[in-house]
This record gives sequence, C-alpha cells and structure tokens, in this order.
Amino acid sequence: MNIRTNILLRVYAAFGLIILFAVAVLVKMANVQLVQGDKYRAMADSLSTKYAEVEAARGNIYSIDGSLLATSVPEYDIRMDLKAGAIADNQVFYAKVDSLAGSLSDYFKDKSEREYSRALRNARKEGDRYFLIKRNISYQDLKAVKTFPIFNLGRYKGGMIAVQENKRILPFRDLASRTIGYYNANSKAAVGLEGAYGDYINGETGKRLVQRIAGGVWMPVNDDDEIAPKEGADIISTIDVNMQDLAQNALKKQLIKSAADFGCVIVMEVKTGEIKAISNFNKVADGEYKETFNYAIAQSAEPGSTFKLATYLVAIEDGKFGLNDIVNTDGGNYKIYNHTIRDHENEGIIPMKVAFEKSSNVAIVKQIYKNYKDDPSAFTSKLRALHLGDKLGLQIPGEGTPLIKTPQSKSWSGLTLPQMAYGYELKITPIQLLTLYNAVANNGKMIAPLFVHEIRRLGNTVELFKARVIKDKICSDRTLGLLKEMLEGVVTEGTAKEINNPLYQIAGKTGTAQVADGANGYKGKRKYQASFCGYFPANNPKYSMIVVVNNPTKGSYYASSVAGPVFREVADVVIGSDLELDNNHKLPQLVGNTKLPSVKQGYKKSSQSVYKSLGIKALYASTNENEIGIDSSNGIAYQEIKMNKGLVPNVSGMGLEDALFVLGNSGLKPIVKGEGEVKSQSLAAGTPIYKGTRILIELQ
Repeated sequence: MNIRTNILLRVYAAFGLIILFAVAVLVKMANVQLVQGDKYRAMADSLSTKYAEVEAARGNIYSIDGSLLATSVPEYDIRMDLKAGAIADNQVFYAKVDSLAGSLSDYFKDKSEREYSRALRNARKEGDRYFLIKRNISYQDLKAVKTFPIFNLGRYKGGMIAVQENKRILPFRDLASRTIGYYNANSKAAVGLEGAYGDYINGETGKRLVQRIAGGVWMPVNDDDEIAPKEGADIISTIDVNMQDLAQNALKKQLIKSAADFGCVIVMEVKTGEIKAISNFNKVADGEYKETFNYAIAQSAEPGSTFKLATYLVAIEDGKFGLNDIVNTDGGNYKIYNHTIRDHENEGIIPMKVAFEKSSNVAIVKQIYKNYKDDPSAFTSKLRALHLGDKLGLQIPGEGTPLIKTPQSKSWSGLTLPQMAYGYELKITPIQLLTLYNAVANNGKMIAPLFVHEIRRLGNTVELFKARVIKDKICSDRTLGLLKEMLEGVVTEGTAKEINNPLYQIAGKTGTAQVADGANGYKGKRKYQASFCGYFPANNPKYSMIVVVNNPTKGSYYASSVAGPVFREVADVVIGSDLELDNNHKLPQLVGNTKLPSVKQGYKKSSQSVYKSLGIKALYASTNENEIGIDSSNGIAYQEIKMNKGLVPNVSGMGLEDALFVLGNSGLKPIVKGEGEVKSQSLAAGTPIYKGTRILIELQ
C-alpha cells in the first residue's frame, strides 16, 4: 500500500468518527429536549430562587378626634401545592379531595362541590404546584380555610399556600376621600395625604424567598418572611369627622337643589389654620355627585365680588378712600373703554361702606380707577404683598397657581385695573381666598392652612405640625377694624341678610361671578359661580369658611341664596355643637309669669343636664334621696322612668320616640294611634309581659 492510500484511509476513518460523534450528540440533544425535557425543566425550576419584596402595611390616617379615615386590611389569595408532602400519595389525596371540595363549596358558596372537586383533580393531574383556589379573602376566612380537610395537615403536608396582600380601605367611604387621597405604586400617582406623606405611610418593604416552578410562577419557599416588613407611620389629620360629614351633606344637598356643575366647601380653624372639613363634588349624572377632583385647592379661577375684600384692604390702607366717602353709582351702569360695568341694582349715591355691603361693582371700579390709573403697579404690588399671587405651600399636592397681573403682564390692558377691582382678570383658588379672610378673622395674622396635625409611629410622635405664619400683619389695626365692620354689615344689612342669625353674628362677603363658557368665553351661554366667604362668630371668630357653587341652573344663581345657605347650615350646627361657642350666648331670663317648659317622663341624668343648661331647678317625684336627690326649691316636678324586667312599663306622658324605645326594650310590640304625647296605654303598667305581646298606645 502506497503512502497516499494510507493517508486517505486515515482521513476517512477520522472523518467517519467525527460524523458518528456529531450524530450521537444530536440524538442526545433530541432525547434531552423532547423525551426528558419536562424532567430537566422541573429540576432547573426547582433550583431557581430569588428574594421578592414584601409590601409593608401602610400606616393609618386618623381624624383629629381619633376616628379612622384610612387603613390597610390584609387580604389573602389561597393557593395549593398539589405535590406537597402528605398528599403526594394518591391514596391520601383522593380519599379527602371530595371532603375539601365540599368544605370550600359550603363556605364560599361560589361553586358546587363537583366543580371544586373537578378543578382540584385536574390540577393534580397537571402537577400544578401553585393552583389558585380563591382570591381576596379576609383573615377570618383564612382561619376557617385552614381547618378544612387536607389543609389541616399543615403548609408542607397539606399544600395550602396563603399569599398576603394589603388592601386600602376608607371606613367612612367618601368622607373627605379626595383629601385623604391615594398612592398608586405602579404609576407613582400621588393624591392627597396618601401621596404627600407616602414616605411615612408606606413603611419599609420586607424580603421573602421564592422559587420558580413550572410555568414560570414564583412560589414562596417558607411561610414566614426572611426579612419582615416594617409598618408605616400613622398620620393624624386635622379633619373633624362630624364637621366633615355636616359640610359634605350641606354642600351636596345644595348642589342637587341647584343642579350645579360642581362645588366645594372648606372649614378652617382661625387660630391654628387647621382644616376641619373640606369637600368637593362634581356632577356625574343628573342629581348624582361624586368627589373626583379637589376644586378647593386646585381650581384657580376668577372669584368675583369676594375679592373686593382685598381691593378695599389695599385702598383703605393706602388712604385712597374711607367708608363714609360718597360715590355715585351712575344708575348701576358705568362705561369704561367701551365696556359697561353693571350693578345688580341701582344703588344711587351711597357711602363706600354701603357699596361693599350691597356689592356695588360700579362704586369700587370708579374708586380704584380714579386713584390708581396713573400708577396701577401701586395697586397690584400691594395685592402681591398680601401673597395673593403666591402658592400657599400646602401639605398635599395639586395646589392651583394663582394669577395677579401686573402692568408688565402681556395680557394687561386698559380694562385690567378696573376688572381686577371686583375680582376679574385674576385667578385664585378657594383655599387661597379663604386664607385671606381667615387672616382678617385672626386679627391680621395670615397663616397657611394645615391638613396634618401629627405623624406617629407606634404611638410615639415623629413630627408635630403647627401653624406656619405667612405674614404677621396684613394691614393696620384701623384698616382691620373697618374690614370687620364691613363684613358684618354684609350679613346684617347687605347682600347676605338671608343668612343672618339673631343668636350669633356671621361676617363675610357674597360673590356672584360670571364664568367663561369654554372656548366661547363670556359671549357664550351665561354661567355663574356663587360663593360666600367669611367667619363666625364675628365677635370672637373661631372658624372661617368658604362655599363655592359653580353654574347653578335651577332657581337663583345669586350667592346669597345658593352659597349662603350652605354656610349658614354648617355654621348653625357647629355653633350649637361647640359648648365653648354656645356658652358665649346668654340664655333668656325667665321673668314674671313666664311659662316653664313642658316636661315629659324620661331619664334622670339626661333631664338634669338639660335643666342645668337652662338654669332651671328640678323637683323630683321620688323621695329616695340617695337615688336621685331632693331639690326643695321651686322648679319643675319630674318623674324618673322605672322599668321592671318582665313587667309592662308606664309610658304615659312620654313622646312617641321615647315610648317606642322603652316598650321595644321591654319586649312589647307597640301599635300607635294619634300624635303628640302618650295619654293612655292598653296594658296597665306592672302587668306581666308575654312573648310577642302587643300594646296599643294612644297619643294626643
């Protein structure tokens, strides 16, 4: 054999071996991928682990009186590892699966026992290690589920997996919901206190070891977290639940009555700046209103006549006019630059105080134009010195940007100065305007509104917030006194006489502003915004308030009959509920033959409290001195309710509400005839009561 042939044979042999090796590799690859693929994929999955973040329970938000406004409640997804310990044995699983299915069906009542059994059996055949059984169940439900067949074997033997998530709930539902707000971790959207104080409320996330199983699903390895999450801090807001409920209901009632587009109300404590109530509603359907936008802090718009307070403040402080200066309102029409300024009524020749009380646009426009036309910046700079062109720096996001024009503004024209005098060609939010009125009530000290009183963690104070002073004194004491006099005059003599209350004094200003109709501006359909801003009680202000109602379409659109009633309703209840305020008013003295109030039978302690408040002494029918005491002086004879278990009570002389309460608690079923107070009852007092016994009470 020659050398060439020998070399070729060796080459062919080597090449053949390479081909055989390559074929062997391909065969093995095919075997691994196609024949044993599931086995090796499962092995790979079982070896893939990582640490997943565990969301911390967010801190609670409370009202100033301790009521819970927002909290996190744990919810659980129940899943099942159908290859877990004890049930890996088919005999154990199939012996109890129907019992488990029956328990799930009986408890949740969403599927039949057969449906649950079929689903569990199919998941078993597929080797599902993370089978979803039920979403979003409570902790109480979780405790019950753990006692079901198979699951009661434990996490590793029974295969039950509970995945916790925290759900944010508002116990008072829509009460101040826009102010409480929300924080969306996915979109990073922040609204209200939830967003503004997210760094405190969110807490610190924990860590949990999870492993990837078939299908790319990550399953917890252990029941407990490797690093426990740290709960968030609690926020103590300034909101008063009762005041919030009152303001919200009063506003919604007026919006429905007026068929308005939207409205808002804010109640602020004068000395502290704390927001006690804030409500916003906009129409979503006829007669239906929801809180979807915070108009109170975000809606920057032309306020109209409520801005005249700022105009008068600047002009009086500059010595441009006094309250007794006379002005001719020109029949209620004043033409300037081919534009006519109009009054609602022709007031004739009046003092500037009356012009404010009657809300004369002509009077203030003539005075401001006459005194500032040659130097309008003197007027606008004083408005800016009141910080009306600045944001307040609120504790919650979304504050609207105010606009106070200057002669350097691009949109400045000859009409701008006269228009600004009565609240047009400028923009301000309701809460920014309220801050000015609150400063007048607070003897000139302007403070920023507060929404958060305190931050606490585990009951300990982390941060305490107090009033932030914006301006120590907005004007001189003399000017301040004149402004207060005018604001009180608006309610006693001017446009807000409808809301005057003889028991306490309200001070404030009405505003009925025409608003632009979208792209059509002021030439389109006429729309109005009614507002009232003020404080109470005027002699010793404790609360300031603003009410805004946009585009009322039913009935009157004037502020005195749209925004004013909301203010009055809220103020009346607040005054009546606040003992400190209510005690400032002396009760009328009973003299001569004044008739004492009629008395109905009732509970001793409640009646004593009423008598004491009225300054009336009580005489009690009972002679048991240790039980109720004896007052020998003149007063009202009174009989204490006596109830003996199992015996018919005496309800003669009671009002219907009290009688129904007593009879119902005694186990009787009352039938009512007539109205007034109880004059007779069909069953004599002291007779035995039998179950379901009916009693007829006649009222007269």
